[in-house]
Amino acid sequence: MSRHALWWLATLPLLPLALPLALHTRRTALRLPVAEGEPCGIAAAHFPGQPLRLLLIGESTVAGVGVSHFEQSLASCLAAALAERLRRPVRWRACGENGITASQAHERLLPLALAEPADLALLVFGVNDTTHLTPSERWQQALAGMADALGERGCRVVFSGVPPLQHFTALPWLLRQLMGWRASLLDAELQGLAQRLGALHCRLDLPFEAHYLAEDGYHPSALGYRQWANGLAERLTPLLLCPA
Repeated sequence: MSRHALWWLATLPLLPLALPLALHTRRTALRLPVAEGEPCGIAAAHFPGQPLRLLLIGESTVAGVGVSHFEQSLASCLAAALAERLRRPVRWRACGENGITASQAHERLLPLALAEPADLALLVFGVNDTTHLTPSERWQQALAGMADALGERGCRVVFSGVPPLQHFTALPWLLRQLMGWRASLLDAELQGLAQRLGALHCRLDLPFEAHYLAEDGYHPSALGYRQWANGLAERLTPLLLCPA
C-alpha cells in the first residue's frame, strides 16, 4: 500500500469531523494581503561584479503574504543574505500568487518567470497542493515541467521544502495533524524529484514559535522570512561558489 493510500485510509473515517472544521476555518480565518511594493529589486548594489539574477516562483510566501512590504519578503531577504555571503550584488524577482497550486503556476507564473533570464530559481510550493489534495502525479509533473523549462534557459533550480503544516496554529489540531502528515508525503516526493532532476532540495528549517509567524498563524512574519532566508542562503552559497 502506498503512503498516500495509507493517508486516505486513516483520513476517510475522520472526514465527518475534519470537513466541518475545514469549512469553519475557511470562513473565519484571517486573510492577509500580499505585500505592497514592487516584487523586484537589487540587494547590495555597492558590491562589485555582475549581479546574481535570483528568481522566486511560488505561492503566497513568494507573494509576501505576512509582511507589509516586499522589502521584508522572502525574496528580498534571501537576496540580501546571498549578497552578504557572496560579496556581490543580487538582483531579485518574485513571481508569486496567493492560493496558487503548482499546476496553476506552471500555466500562469512560468511564462512571466521566463520573460527575463535568471541564474538561480527557487520554487516554493506545497501548502496549497497539500490542502487542495492535489494528486501526487500532477504535483510532480507540474514541478518537473517548471524545472525543465528553467533549466533549458541555463538557470539552476532549487526546491524549497514543503512547510510542515502541523505547526500552523491557524488550523485546528485535527487538521494540523492530517495536513502535516500529507505535507510530509509531498515533501518526500519533492526530495526524490529533486534528486532525479539533479536539483537541490532545501528543507524548511524555521522555528514555528509565535514571533516567527504572522498574525494569521499561517504565514511567516518579517522575522520568520529573515530566518527562512538565512537558512536557504547557508545551503545555496556553496552551490553558487561552484562552477555550474
